[in-house]
Amino acid sequence: MTNTNNKKAVPQAKQALNQMKLEIANELGMQNYQEADKGNLTARENGYVGGYMTKKLVEMAEQQMAGKQK
Repeated sequence: MTNTNNKKAVPQAKQALNQMKLEIANELGMQNYQEADKGNLTARENGYVGGYMTKKLVEMAEQQMAGKQK
C-alpha cells in the first residue's frame, strides 16, 4: 500500500533539504552518502542523518521565531 500522506509542506524546499542531508551525512563522516544504497546502511546510520536534520531544522525555526536569523 502506498502512503499518500508523505507530501512536502513546501515542495520548493526539496533541493535545499537534499543538500542539507548530504552536508549532514558528510559532517557525520559518511562519505558518498548520495550514491550509497540507503537499504544497505544501518538503521542507526540513517537515523543519525534524519535526527541531525531535525535538530538543525528546529534550531533554525527557533532562531527565526526569536528574530535571530543566522
